Amino acid sequence: MAIRVQLDRVLVERRMSLTELADRVGVTVANLSILKTGKARAVRFSTLDALCRELDCQPGDLLVHEPGPGDAFDDDAEA
Repeated sequence: MAIRVQLDRVLVERRMSLTELADRVGVTVANLSILKTGKARAVRFSTLDALCRELDCQPGDLLVHEPGPGDAFDDDAEA
């Protein structure tokens, strides 16, 4: 499974810098950069909520699922 973060696209659409967003949501520029580059392994719902509030968007505007190898559902696999 591959979840891709589209924060860079949304920032361009909103004409907002990463630094400005960091100041608005109370998250460090370094942490937002990790999220933006797709290197984050997790994101807190409170952070996602703050991002959506400040960017006036939905979580689906920021996160996209891109199927990859091994993503086919296996009836024998446990969920």
